[in-house]
Amino acid sequence: MAVRFTLNGRDVAFDGDASMPLLWYLRDYAGLAGTRFGCGVGACGACTVHIDERATRSCSRAMSTLDGREVRTIEGLAQGETLHPVQQAWLDEDVPQCGYCQAGQIMAAAALLSRTPSPSDEEINGLTNLCRCGTYPKIRKALHRAAALLREEKAP
Repeated sequence: MAVRFTLNGRDVAFDGDASMPLLWYLRDYAGLAGTRFGCGVGACGACTVHIDERATRSCSRAMSTLDGREVRTIEGLAQGETLHPVQQAWLDEDVPQCGYCQAGQIMAAAALLSRTPSPSDEEINGLTNLCRCGTYPKIRKALHRAAALLREEKAP
């Protein structure tokens, strides 16, 4: 039986191995390489995507759990050519160093801002995505900038 879900706004169906992690579907079947493999056990966050608008580690999420769900990857975060405010803030604050974890960092940050529009440093520090390069101060600064950009977008 096929698993049917929405991926970056498009309806898709998958009738392969339902125990396969979403990460491998995204990379090997959907051709979306922005979501990265890091640890394979959901600890590092390099594979973070949104499932029903919540940050989720795709390396430990079986395809069988996705029926009727909405999945968004880093490739689906921008609106056409307009970057999501988190993506723009990441560029403005020059966050990436090696860049490997940054798609997962951005997805976790966007999910945080969707539920906490003005996060404190403590709330930002509560994100559990890992960065081997230690760009955490830049990540924190970019998150505050993105929060301000989102507030500007919503202001009349």
